[in-house]
Amino acid sequence: MIKSKSFLFVAAFAVVFAAATVAGLYLDRKTLELPEPGEEWFDTDGRRINAHGGCILEHDGTYYWFGEHKSDTTHLAMVGVTVYSSKDLNRWKYEGVALSVDDADSDSDIRKGCIMERPKVIYNRNTGKFVMWFHLELKGEGYLSARSGVAVSDNVTGPYRFLRSGRINPGILPADFTEKDKALLDTLDPENFIVESVHDDNTPQWREAVASGLYLKRDLAGGQMARDMTLMVDEDGTVWHIYSSEENLTLHIAELSDDYTSHTGRYWRMMPGGLNEAPAVFRHNGKYWMITSGCTGWAPNAARLFSADSITGPWRQHPNPCRGKGADVTFGGQGTFVLPVGRQFVFMADIWRPECHSDGRYMWLPISFDDGTPYLEHHIIH
Repeated sequence: MIKSKSFLFVAAFAVVFAAATVAGLYLDRKTLELPEPGEEWFDTDGRRINAHGGCILEHDGTYYWFGEHKSDTTHLAMVGVTVYSSKDLNRWKYEGVALSVDDADSDSDIRKGCIMERPKVIYNRNTGKFVMWFHLELKGEGYLSARSGVAVSDNVTGPYRFLRSGRINPGILPADFTEKDKALLDTLDPENFIVESVHDDNTPQWREAVASGLYLKRDLAGGQMARDMTLMVDEDGTVWHIYSSEENLTLHIAELSDDYTSHTGRYWRMMPGGLNEAPAVFRHNGKYWMITSGCTGWAPNAARLFSADSITGPWRQHPNPCRGKGADVTFGGQGTFVLPVGRQFVFMADIWRPECHSDGRYMWLPISFDDGTPYLEHHIIH
């Protein structure tokens, strides 16, 4: 059992405040008890929960929490992806390692010492398979590989069988690229835009080139970069792989195949040059919402909020969705997933602790709505 104080999921807030002013919260009047953000969370055996950058899959009435196993002194993958189960989102049973790293001296892409981040798991009803996607960096290459990995299992808790890794959609341009876009892309030469860091405030010409597809063109032959990521199962069953690409400057939204283990070749760019990572996506009242972060390494920053009528865009940016003290740094956390619970949503985030990675904490906050727009507050009710 999680040995910490608890806060109440503020679906109950709708009972206190007028439903007309906090639209959506009255839909499910019961309260849901969740652990307090930032406290140590323990499993039913009394061990610290180790499932970072992850997601939760609800299957046959049970919640399954997948995440990165973090060691004390390194962010490298020494174990793999862990999984826990719960009936109530409060008491979590350790189910083991869902996807294990391979031996350090093997030639596997996921050998010990690689980087495995942001695992997301979905269930394919047609194939009966559970499918896991994750951000992968090959051992010894830092963050240069920028790959996605995929694994499958017949059982929700695994073991998952690693299929392959690679860059995304090699040789394919975005689905919405016009002839004008293609002509402009032909004029770009990455050698003319060498910069020390994409995080610097570079020239207007460089920013314009990035928006036009400077790094998209650079990586076209070998496939597009893919780092922080999430998956979304749409209402029609289509699955979308959403990831930071083009040196983390631009998000890509790519369609997965019917078996969820490859890409169809159809993808769209989102917010070119915006430097977004940690995408977390959900749909509410017919509109798509995405919460992201900026790119500041392990340090927290202000969350960003976007909306669209179609998953492929166009996307509109809104003000920071966080309200109150600590809003400018997302209350110390960085998003990883949005969990639907009934007709409400929980924003899942990590509080990274790079001085001891295994001691990273978790922050789950209810998503409230103000005139249809989502927002986050650090509600803790003692």
